Amino acid sequence: MVNKGFAKHYYLMLLPGFIWLILFSIVPMFGIVMAFQDYNPGLGILHSEWIGLDNFKYMFSLNDSGTILFNTLFIAVLKILGNLLIPLVFALLLNELRVIFLKRWIQTIVYLPHFISWVILSGILLDVFGYTGPVNQILSVFEIKPILFFGRADLFPALVVGSDIWKEFGFNTIIYLAALTGINPALYEAAAIDGASRMQRIRHITLPGIQSAIVLLSVLSLGNVLNAGFEQIFNLYNPLVYSSGDIIDTWVYRTGLVDLQFSLATAMGLLKSVVSFIMITVSYYLASKFANYRIF
Repeated sequence: MVNKGFAKHYYLMLLPGFIWLILFSIVPMFGIVMAFQDYNPGLGILHSEWIGLDNFKYMFSLNDSGTILFNTLFIAVLKILGNLLIPLVFALLLNELRVIFLKRWIQTIVYLPHFISWVILSGILLDVFGYTGPVNQILSVFEIKPILFFGRADLFPALVVGSDIWKEFGFNTIIYLAALTGINPALYEAAAIDGASRMQRIRHITLPGIQSAIVLLSVLSLGNVLNAGFEQIFNLYNPLVYSSGDIIDTWVYRTGLVDLQFSLATAMGLLKSVVSFIMITVSYYLASKFANYRIF
């Protein structure tokens, strides 16, 4: 039984976190009423005209709304699939490496990009894939004309998804490697004695052994189905690639902070938050049902 005196100290430790949560997450939620108003900064939230669902109707009537929603879903789904499959394959390959020193070095190297912010990494990518960058210089050796990679709408989604997977797959690999450590080595030894090949051991021992981790990461990723990565795309995109790279978050930024259409931007942000909340709720239900994962 926990001593009451110690319990008070625990609550005091939680107090700063609760204050931060209330000030920066609970109180700002009052601003969602702007989605139902013709918000006027001079009048404020309390005195702006109430227009109900007109902002949502206008939002869906825009020609760009379908493109923005498609871009968001397309990029987000590709990121989810890539960040599930690539780390899994890499973890399986790394797990088969028997040189421990080399294995640790590879794990560390692929993990490092996770700590680089998109502000820095975007500058590096723009230089590497620039018109006079290293990639185009290599292509010129094969007599291929320079390509404006981040100026072509057809290439932009692939560059965004590929760079995101490259940045994050090392971090996600660690999750799978941690799950692999829970598999009893005696199973591999018994399978080898019975004549099972390496691929058969992976298929019948390794994959079933980390099945719960795969299912858990898969269902929890559903909550990010509308999160295509604002920071990354904002630092990489330009007007030339709006047709394939403009997502909900970047559209909300331009509409709300650049064009000063606060109510319309709030309506789009609120719609995204509601859908994300539903998807997160569904994902936790599926995680509880299929992976026995619960947070409360």
